[in-house]
Amino acid sequence: MENRVNTEQFRQQLKAKEESLLAQLTRAGKRARESGNDSARDAGDESILDEQKDEQFRRSDAEWTTLTQVREALQRIEDGSFGACLADGAPIEEKRLNAIPWTPYCLQHQREIEDLEPSRRPTL
Repeated sequence: MENRVNTEQFRQQLKAKEESLLAQLTRAGKRARESGNDSARDAGDESILDEQKDEQFRRSDAEWTTLTQVREALQRIEDGSFGACLADGAPIEEKRLNAIPWTPYCLQHQREIEDLEPSRRPTL
């Protein structure tokens, strides 16, 4: 496949995103370590703190996932496959790459993958 995507532009965007995610994850790690102080708390305070920690863990998990995808996209730039859908090798729409440069799939295949995945709804 002849690659007509401006990979240098995307490389710069992906490197900036990688740096941003690493900074966010570093800050989250520091906050998690700092939140373990031994000040007196009641059950309500503990409940709120637990909810905040759960939200921070969810956010960090999403950031780690995105960081992995960004690094994989940088590797695709290096090996010359950036901009090609991993499902069939067809070009990913430039509009999609501009919105989510780390995407490995064209919109059609991304939708198919999402349709196959079970929804992530909270359970009781």
